[in-house]
Amino acid sequence: MLKTGILHPQLARVLAEIRHKDTLIIGDAGLPIPKGVERIDLGWKEGSPGYLEVLEEIEKYLVIEGAIFAEEALTVSPEFHKKALKLLPKGVPINYIPHEELKEQSKKAKAIILTGEFTGYTNVILIAGCAY
Repeated sequence: MLKTGILHPQLARVLAEIRHKDTLIIGDAGLPIPKGVERIDLGWKEGSPGYLEVLEEIEKYLVIEGAIFAEEALTVSPEFHKKALKLLPKGVPINYIPHEELKEQSKKAKAIILTGEFTGYTNVILIAGCAY
């Protein structure tokens, strides 16, 4: 039995399997999951776990070389979005695309982690880096 770290077996496995340039999405409770993309559903009630809490924990384990957000995050939930940006490693390139494009790109993700977040447009595509 693990006593620390990510205890969710599916999430721990996916994180261990991610390689350079793979993408992992952390999404709100309503983000659709494309056919063929692994779904890791952590949400069990409104707001729990929260998107920021999950992003903060994933950042501890994953080498991140880039992040892509929906443009709508800048206008729909700007204060919330600023908090998400602060959780990413300093100097990581940030890009913005329309939400519809983000959903299209989600078809290529290694997995999508759904949270219990009910704040709109709280989705991020994390691009995995290399640890060496």
